[in-house]
Amino acid sequence: MSFKLNIQKLDQTSLLSTQFAPQQLSPNWFEPDFWQQQNAVFGTSCGRYTTWFVQHESEQWVLRHYWRGGAIARLSKDKYCYLGLQRTRAAAELTLLNTLWIEGYPVPKPIAARVIHHGLFYQADILIEKIPEARDLVDILERQSLDDTQWQALGACIAKFHQRGVYHADLNAKNIMLNPQGFHLIDFDRGAIKPANHQWQQANLARLLRSFTKEKTKQPKLNFSDSAWMQLLKGYNLTRAQG
Repeated sequence: MSFKLNIQKLDQTSLLSTQFAPQQLSPNWFEPDFWQQQNAVFGTSCGRYTTWFVQHESEQWVLRHYWRGGAIARLSKDKYCYLGLQRTRAAAELTLLNTLWIEGYPVPKPIAARVIHHGLFYQADILIEKIPEARDLVDILERQSLDDTQWQALGACIAKFHQRGVYHADLNAKNIMLNPQGFHLIDFDRGAIKPANHQWQQANLARLLRSFTKEKTKQPKLNFSDSAWMQLLKGYNLTRAQG
């Protein structure tokens, strides 16, 4: 599906938006201090770095800065090589989310992004809509268990993304959300639509299993088991078999 971002350039700053964004964007919207001054921050998520939950009129948004991970973060925490605006991580994620949202996949609605270009490098931020009433899967499993039908539904959800060729670069338990409408996937940084390939799809599932195992090691009472994983795979395989 063809989609072109709206681009507003302000000196070294480019504001990118989808059709879901307000007509006029403000560069201030990408600054946590701005929302704090407006008393519009209603929550945060603190992992390696802070993600901000902000209220804009009747909408609730998630503000996330792009941070580097791994060993390279020792050299630069948040600067990336600039190879053109459309090839920035923010533009790629916004475009992918827009495609998936329009096609009806359970992902956050994309709003806008900011790219600040400094010579050979850039920094970036993204705004997406907060999924209503959703909690991440680790938070849920700390407090309650899922039944077989729910684990199968999660497997089916992942299978539908894989059938579309959607590669999620960081498929882990904290990037899976659940609300009354069902499961959703979040954080599509470095995600892409690829030709269907058993190898990367199985690697995606293996990454998710490692994530569950890691969380279970940290929290032995986490409601995850080999049986739960087998139910997830059952739902995945049934959906793949149905085409």
